[in-house]
Amino acid sequence: MKYSTSPTPSVSNFPRSTSPLPAPANYQPTTASAAVKRYKYLRRLFKFNQMDFEFAAWQMVYLFISPQKVFRNFNYRKHTKSQFARDDPAFLVLLSVWLFLSSICLGLALNLGPGKIALLVLFVVFVDFIGAGVMVSTFLWHVSNKYMRRDPDGPDVEWGYAFDVHINAFFPPLLLLHHIHR
Repeated sequence: MKYSTSPTPSVSNFPRSTSPLPAPANYQPTTASAAVKRYKYLRRLFKFNQMDFEFAAWQMVYLFISPQKVFRNFNYRKHTKSQFARDDPAFLVLLSVWLFLSSICLGLALNLGPGKIALLVLFVVFVDFIGAGVMVSTFLWHVSNKYMRRDPDGPDVEWGYAFDVHINAFFPPLLLLHHIHR
């Protein structure tokens, strides 16, 4: 090569790829921090028109039919978005609706009054599901990052992924115990 018109591309510009091409224009060498991801997730929690409920319902169905497809989807997300955790809270919202309806049905079956049914719904959704899930996910996230990593300098487990595992594990028993069992 006598005359070079451009510098030799560096593979280190884009670590997710082995391509000799330079990184895309929108590539950011550092991934978003946990605080940024949490802020985006919580901000999207109240924007229902931006949630992908169809995809979340697909994941709910495939947790029963073929769970490996849901796991494969998490792997695809890791390769395309550099994160295992969902960035769309639609699954959380749909599961909360399931819990809401299931708790109302349980309250009616137990002949509870409207105030007691409201307390039951609040307790089941916010304490049993979200509160306990946040506590267990945080504990297991800490244990997995502190004691179970092969390479201390490698990537760590994302807290959002630990919470997604809780949500995925919560849905099948909920459906089996609350709806199909009857």
